[in-house]
Amino acid sequence: MNLSGSSRPLLPQTEALKADSFGRVLLVRDGQGGAFVRRDLTASPLWLRWLALYLARREARALRRLGDQPATPRLLGWDGRHLDRSFLAGDVLYRTPPRGDAAWFHQARRLLQQIHRRGIAHNDLAKEANWLVLEDGSPAVVDFQLASCGNPRSRWMRLLAREDLRHLLKHKRMYCGHALTPVERRILKRHSWLRDAWFRTGKPLYRFVTRRLLRWEDNEGQGPKP
Repeated sequence: MNLSGSSRPLLPQTEALKADSFGRVLLVRDGQGGAFVRRDLTASPLWLRWLALYLARREARALRRLGDQPATPRLLGWDGRHLDRSFLAGDVLYRTPPRGDAAWFHQARRLLQQIHRRGIAHNDLAKEANWLVLEDGSPAVVDFQLASCGNPRSRWMRLLAREDLRHLLKHKRMYCGHALTPVERRILKRHSWLRDAWFRTGKPLYRFVTRRLLRWEDNEGQGPKP
């Protein structure tokens, strides 16, 4: 209801959730009680626009494949400049960690299995900001910019899925270590060739680009350092 007495519709309101070199992420409230999340690529520097576009396309592709998967965002729109997805009410893992909550991590592993069955590997679950604790206390996964899509039975996708699981188990080791099973402990100890290759080559390059060129510490996507 418009309390001002005017018949004009209420204008959308936006709140910045995150900003980095690849654009802004906004929470958009439509004035009627609804809300969605918008990734705005127009806020990225022109020289990085191509990379922001590439990442947004990857996210749009993954969200289309996720469809109506619970505890993940739904794709609402993608026009090459703005990516709109459904809003999940909750908080990021590092602000509301489920300490000692083995049931939460059991749910998170089941959610991850469901995502993988749809042929999607997230590839960025080491970041606690990509795990949410929803208002009802259950887990959710967001930010599919780096996600890979493919045949879930292929060797490559199985390898990526295993890396996703290892990252979840690292969070479990930190917040609920007593509940790790013997199998989970073995998974944590067994490093894949992909992980080793990333630490030898990919990660040093990533740090050089983000910290030296972009002056951006990987601080949960909070933007460039002052």
